[in-house]
Amino acid sequence: MNNRSLTLALAQLNLWVGDVEGNVGKIVAAAHKARDELKADLVACPELSLIGYPPDDLLLRSGLPAVIEAGVQRLLTEVQGITLIVGLPEYRDGAIYNAAWVLRDGAVIARYRKQHLPNYGVFDDRRHYRPGFSPCLFELGGRRIGLTICEDIWLSQPAAQARDAGAELLININASPYELGKSAQRRRTLDSRVAETGLPILYVNCVGGQDEVVYDGDSCALRADGSLAFAAPLWEEGVHAVRLENGRLEGALRAEPSEEAVVYQGLVRATRDYVDRNGFPGALIGLSGGIDSALVAAIAADALGAERVWGVSMPSRYTLEMSNDDARLEAEALGIRYSTLPIERAFGAFTETLAESFAGRKPDLTEENLQSRSRGVLLMALSNKFGQVVLTTGNKSEMAVGYATLYGDMCGGFAPIKDCYKTLVYRLARYRNTLSPVIPERVIVRPPSAELRPDQKDSDSLPPYEVLDPVLEAYVEDSRSIPEIVAMGFDEAVVRRVAGLVRRSEYKRRQAPPGPKITRCAFGRERRYPITALYGDI
Repeated sequence: MNNRSLTLALAQLNLWVGDVEGNVGKIVAAAHKARDELKADLVACPELSLIGYPPDDLLLRSGLPAVIEAGVQRLLTEVQGITLIVGLPEYRDGAIYNAAWVLRDGAVIARYRKQHLPNYGVFDDRRHYRPGFSPCLFELGGRRIGLTICEDIWLSQPAAQARDAGAELLININASPYELGKSAQRRRTLDSRVAETGLPILYVNCVGGQDEVVYDGDSCALRADGSLAFAAPLWEEGVHAVRLENGRLEGALRAEPSEEAVVYQGLVRATRDYVDRNGFPGALIGLSGGIDSALVAAIAADALGAERVWGVSMPSRYTLEMSNDDARLEAEALGIRYSTLPIERAFGAFTETLAESFAGRKPDLTEENLQSRSRGVLLMALSNKFGQVVLTTGNKSEMAVGYATLYGDMCGGFAPIKDCYKTLVYRLARYRNTLSPVIPERVIVRPPSAELRPDQKDSDSLPPYEVLDPVLEAYVEDSRSIPEIVAMGFDEAVVRRVAGLVRRSEYKRRQAPPGPKITRCAFGRERRYPITALYGDI
């Protein structure tokens, strides 16, 4: 048995799609840190680390292969004295492969092509890549190391193929998005591969927000007996060492945070990366005194710093004074800029202009939506004038059933809680207040209301969120039929009503801004349903 000790570094990096030069710079810095500070023999970077993930149709740009080649040449020149695993699109014979190359002292010593190309959820790999078929092994310190990419580890064959070829250890490089429960799901998958092959596994993932996708990192290492040897901090960039001594992996373990802490940190990370990478100087939020805008304001302040967040209260004739007070109190607690722009004159101008056209018609939802659209006009005007992006405040429960106004509260460039059900919003608000009490208690305990008519409450239009959210989860995320959901114990009339609202609101969701995915099936990139369709109970 080879008992030579090795230090293997996992580079958990926040990569920017398309920024090959910047990504190469991060990879070079990670390799130098691994070599010089950690005294590592090898450093592994995430999937497609040269281009970022998912690059989508950027891969089809005619100039990209030359840019990738220039990035590889820079790595071959600037990374010496350590073995580097890097992910990149490989262009060969008219095809594109999702590849991992192993570089050492100016040479490419091994190449691997991803075998299993996912085509579900946020993934669309079969649109662009051709699969590989062969295992990849290389030697390091007298040991044979096998290499796989992301989805390959979720199926048995690639790991078994590497073992049969003589691998003594597996390294799996990833761009694996976060969702609720994903860490436990990954561990179960890795446990299965370890049990099947008897090989230790090093798993390295990226971190950071990329439009609707957010990566939590969660890089780890499992020993051959299935025990956890290393777990990286969530949501943080870093280069981490794992020692291989006497055939056994050793590393540091993180303290496991609560589910609410993980989700909240992910929303902060996604918001920060979206705002910063798209060049916005800051963010604008319509601060209503309600729970959703209160949570989004806290996320924005934590993501960007209070000095870059502007909360705008836009009261109407129906806004309760306690809502105005609570909006102001939160702004003061967070230390963000705060303005009050009443919408009464704007709303009055709209209704006066429309009076002749509306003659003989009673006020209805139209006038409610006009209030929301008045607020949208003001926020977008401030955004145009000062350049700050508007963060919308709608949650998944509202987006699912269409309890939102196009060109009103749906106006904006990014939606931080778009994939959070209302019941989760309350949990996240409670969690945020454990860090510092910034959301007034009254905001959390009072019945939610859009305040678009006297004494309005969400429960006037929707089932209680404690009922609505599990029905939505079954219908949207689990794709259960109406009879199946009724069989779960829910009232048939409620289920049919909710399903109908979901179907009829598809056109609204198509026009909604992007927001970070945190559930199993997020609206947008992950859930693609026709607008014009009839599908009844299915």
